[in-house]
Amino acid sequence: MEIPKVLVADPVSESGVTALRGAGELDVTVKTGLKEDALIEIIPEFSALVVRSQTKATARLIEAATKLKVIGRAGVGVDNVDVEAATRRGVVVMNTPGGNTISTAEHTFSLLMSLARKIPQAHASMKAGKWDRKSFEGVELYDKTLAILGMGRIGTEVARRAMAFGMRVLAYDPYLSATRARSLQVELVEQLDDILPRADFITVHMPATPETVHMLNATRLAKAKKGVRIINCARGGLVDEAALLDALQSGQVAGAALDVYETEPPPAEFPLRDHPNIVLTPHLGASTAEAQESVGIEIAQAIRAMLLQGEIRNAVNMPTIDAKTLAVVGPYLQLGEKLGRLLSQIAPRRCEHLTIHYSGKVAEVDTAAVTRAVLKGFLFAISGNEVNQVNAPALAANLGMNVTEARVSATAEFTDLIELSAGSNSDSVSVAGTFFGSTPRIVKINNRHVEARPEGVLLLIENRDRPGTVGLLGSILGRHKVNIAGMSLSRNEIGGEALTVLNLDTAPGPDLVGQIMAESNITAVNVIQL
Repeated sequence: MEIPKVLVADPVSESGVTALRGAGELDVTVKTGLKEDALIEIIPEFSALVVRSQTKATARLIEAATKLKVIGRAGVGVDNVDVEAATRRGVVVMNTPGGNTISTAEHTFSLLMSLARKIPQAHASMKAGKWDRKSFEGVELYDKTLAILGMGRIGTEVARRAMAFGMRVLAYDPYLSATRARSLQVELVEQLDDILPRADFITVHMPATPETVHMLNATRLAKAKKGVRIINCARGGLVDEAALLDALQSGQVAGAALDVYETEPPPAEFPLRDHPNIVLTPHLGASTAEAQESVGIEIAQAIRAMLLQGEIRNAVNMPTIDAKTLAVVGPYLQLGEKLGRLLSQIAPRRCEHLTIHYSGKVAEVDTAAVTRAVLKGFLFAISGNEVNQVNAPALAANLGMNVTEARVSATAEFTDLIELSAGSNSDSVSVAGTFFGSTPRIVKINNRHVEARPEGVLLLIENRDRPGTVGLLGSILGRHKVNIAGMSLSRNEIGGEALTVLNLDTAPGPDLVGQIMAESNITAVNVIQL
């Protein structure tokens, strides 16, 4: 039998390469620093590709990899892997969630201390032969306030270290529950703008999503306490670099430390580089011997399990289940993820619980993978592509969300049903879906009976049941060239409250939504992206 070949295209620890080779069951080739064309020439002979952040597994590369079964990313993010192209080709994409949590938290705190005591600047002065004590007066961390934006794994570890130094810790995370915040002994602040004036130091630990890009912009930096110090070891672009430079020059920001950048590496003309009150490191968050060992061995073990036993671990683009089970639950995985995405876009931001009810045929199979798919869909708005079926339960637990499953016999209405509810004791929402034959359908929203395809763009409109409302909606959408692909209407009683669900070919813009909301019969409008 032919021995599977593995290409290690980026530097991985020697322990990781050794673990990958094992007792010779895999033929491992290490070739780092290759350009895309050179990789495309050799990739057809390999069954697995191991990358870190340098090599980009593009669609073009994946198309050329005719034998490729798995791409292993020795790290958390998969920004450099075209996951959609890999999925289309049936290539499993794996990562190593959690392998660099401690190293990144420690680097964050190292930069925080460097800012407080101006250590890099003092070091450079000494290296230049100077003895200048007055220029490098610092500040103590004790009794200072640290604002942590994003309380995931890394933010949580930073909080623990800050409290050990006697700092007060404030936390902003739209999805962290109050219960979880209390257990971490941090003060949860509801609004980002409210935390800024209180903080002496601000550290950012959010994923890069459309909502978080430039979350610290000129407007928000102006609202911060004068003399604040800012650290970013998470993702480039969370801090607006141009606005940060202006704030440093004006003295609004006393100092900043960056490990990540909007463009990596930064261009030759990079004004922040020349400012005396900034500390820069070249994306070193995961660059410790222990982290490299950890992610290298972890990805090696995952690839060996995939190629030699057919076992899937830490998969980004498919559930961790065997092929036989996948054939049974596959349709439910897709429906569950879509329902999770829908629910997250109508649910309260801080959800204490997420409950999944399975009834009918789906309740007879192992639903663990379906629950993970639901969580992946629900948490996508929070973590973007960093969430997958493997790390979704841990992420939900870290947010203090209580996830429960329930199984009931078939209902009188449906032989098969997945129903989700989320929120707090005082404020919950729900959605449900089933199959009509082999076709998935959304059949309930907040206990209102509807029928809509779980795909594309949905427009949810709550309105008073009055004659002419449907025609009015059609006219407004028509004027904006937005086509209706499907419609479902539901009401509680004649003349009562109604719910209109529209499948649209394109997403409506803010102007269109504003025009609909301006109508007297309309009480709420939600644009849902599935």
